[in-house]
Amino acid sequence: MALARRELLQAAFGLLGNLGVGAAMGHYTGQRTPGKAKRVISLFLAGGPSQVDLFDPKPLLVKYQGQRPGGVELRTERQTGGLMPTPFSFSRRGRNGVEVSDILPRLGAVIDEISVIRSMYSFNPTHTPASSLYHTGTILANRPSIGSWVSYGLGAENQNLPSFVALNANGPAARSAFLPAEHQGMPLNTADLEPEKMIPNLRNRALDAAAQQRQLDAVQALNRRFNESFGPDDYLSGRIASMEAAYRMQFAATDAFDIRKESAETRALYGETPLGNSCLLARRLVERGVRFVSVGSGDWDDHKGIEAAYKKKIPAMDQAAAGLITDLKRRGMLEETLVVWGGEFGRTPVSESGTGRDHNPYGFTMWVAGGGFRGGIAHGATDDFGFKAVESRVSIHDLHATMLYALGLDHTQLTYRYAGRDFRLTDVFGTVVKGVLA
Repeated sequence: MALARRELLQAAFGLLGNLGVGAAMGHYTGQRTPGKAKRVISLFLAGGPSQVDLFDPKPLLVKYQGQRPGGVELRTERQTGGLMPTPFSFSRRGRNGVEVSDILPRLGAVIDEISVIRSMYSFNPTHTPASSLYHTGTILANRPSIGSWVSYGLGAENQNLPSFVALNANGPAARSAFLPAEHQGMPLNTADLEPEKMIPNLRNRALDAAAQQRQLDAVQALNRRFNESFGPDDYLSGRIASMEAAYRMQFAATDAFDIRKESAETRALYGETPLGNSCLLARRLVERGVRFVSVGSGDWDDHKGIEAAYKKKIPAMDQAAAGLITDLKRRGMLEETLVVWGGEFGRTPVSESGTGRDHNPYGFTMWVAGGGFRGGIAHGATDDFGFKAVESRVSIHDLHATMLYALGLDHTQLTYRYAGRDFRLTDVFGTVVKGVLA
């Protein structure tokens, strides 16, 4: 049907029809958990940050430098050498003395708001399937992302904005798969801070608002007539919802997506870097009712030269992430916002190419701040060398189950029937990790 084509959408109201900005309604009918969080900001460091250089100190790496003692003979994706100690020192920070790398001074300063999970583990050492597992709970390429599940379960708080936005993140990070199309993540590139350049066709320069409304009403009437003639069609229904929401969004988005309206002090808090701008935009969006914002940060796949790479890029990440936590707290939003940090896996304690680290799914670190998670703790542990999670192990499914619990959702009851079976984010797995919850 030609009426739903992109060209018509542009002519009718100026926004692309494939942005996935439907007015999402909540569909969770299960028993509510005690969780009180309302929204999520996910900081995804694609490539895999190194736990032994940032949050998981292992002094024995110095003693056994260059060696491969028992316990480090796990299979690695590439050829690796002996144990390689971190070039950075660690200090105890916060009221409970959580050890944090000195290359993270700002995150160390807010560690009392952070639940550091040192015992994460996965099973796939390859970027694409491991990334899909993090975002969707499976390595398959046809399942909805956690952002879509949260949107589906809770619905939108602001009918003029999408319930799920993916900043500098696409593929599995924004995928709605078989869930209704209005729960798809709206993908945006924040390279340009001008909202009209960030969002294609945000403003219609040919028609005023009244004319757009008349044209939209006519198009929607034809779409609904088509839908009624041939029976319900989820794709077309999603398009209809997207068209209506996109019309409303062109007025709300010019304000919500413009971080230049923030004070100089606030922008300096985050740092005027690509990640800093994305984190600030994420805060503006959740402040206005967006349920889930996925913030992508690439280039964390350090197979060589990790010391030089971290000295160059860690400061911007440290400032942006800590600035986000600080800003949410001072605005009274942190208690109802989950901030989740991590990659698809970690890095090996053994060296690759002499100066880098290979992929490590056996044991790595993620952290969560706010949203009912306990701050100032380090949960679980890896082995003596930081290779494998051995104490209070937490899988991706466990993390997803715990995040949903904090949002008031029972992960076993947040389901969607498709192709003859009930699907859920955690599949048949997942246990809520009560030890990290307040």
